[in-house]
Amino acid sequence: MDDEESFREFVSARIGRLSRIAFLLTGEHHAAEDLVQVTLIKVARHWRRVIRGGNPDAYVRRALYHEHVSSWRSRRHREVLAADPPERQAGRNESVDAVRRIVLRDALARLAPGQRAVIVLRYFEDLSEADTADALGCTVGSVKSQTHHALGRLRVVAPELAELIEDAEVPA
Repeated sequence: MDDEESFREFVSARIGRLSRIAFLLTGEHHAAEDLVQVTLIKVARHWRRVIRGGNPDAYVRRALYHEHVSSWRSRRHREVLAADPPERQAGRNESVDAVRRIVLRDALARLAPGQRAVIVLRYFEDLSEADTADALGCTVGSVKSQTHHALGRLRVVAPELAELIEDAEVPA
C-alpha cells in the first residue's frame, strides 16, 4: 500500500472522531472543520515519517491540539466573543441532554485553550495524565494543575454542571 492510500484510509477511518474533538476544542462547526483540515494537510506532508513512528493516532491528535493552540494564539487579538450566543437567543426547547451539551460547550469555550485541551483529552478522550502530558508536550504536573484550574473555572462559569464536575474529580 502506498503512502497516499494509507493516509486516505487513516483519515477515512478517523475523520468523525477528529471532527468531534476539534468541535469540542473550538466550540464551532466551521472552526472545527478548518482545524481538522489544516492539521491533516500538515500531517499529510510527513505521513511516511508518521507511520514509521508507529503511533499515527497519537501523532495526529497531538498535531490537532498544537494547531488549535497555535491558531488561537494568532487570532486572540482579533476575535471577539458574544456575551449572548445565538443558541441562547433562539430559545429552543431541547431535551435535558441537549441543554447540557450546549451548557458544556459554552463553558468549554470560556476556558483557556490549554485548559480546554486538558479537559477534552482527559474526559472526552479518556487519556491518562501521562498520555495527556505526552499529547500536549508538557509535564504530568502541568496536566494536574491545568485540570484542577479548569474544573474550578467550570464550577464558576457553569454551576449547573456541578454534578458532571464532581464525577470528573472522583479518582478512578
